[in-house]
Amino acid sequence: MPLNAIADIIRTGLSRSDFTESLKFDCGAAGVITLDDGQVSLEDLPAACTLKMSVENLEKLVKGKLNPMTAVMMGKIKVGGDPAIAMKLGKLLKG
Repeated sequence: MPLNAIADIIRTGLSRSDFTESLKFDCGAAGVITLDDGQVSLEDLPAACTLKMSVENLEKLVKGKLNPMTAVMMGKIKVGGDPAIAMKLGKLLKG
């Protein structure tokens, strides 16, 4: 699934949640998705928390097929910056 399609899924979840944090999904050479103040962008913007993962794992994450805590423990997701924001990700994914 291309990043713009994943961004659309995230945008839908964001519209139904009160997640307003600054968060970046960094998928390396495939690109980034940045969330900031309720907006979704495919630009590489600064964020308080960065989650590094493959596009495949990001797709599984937003579809609810990858538990974020388990993925971090298994090294499928690497957290940079403020981990408290990463902990709020459930708000967005369940939104």
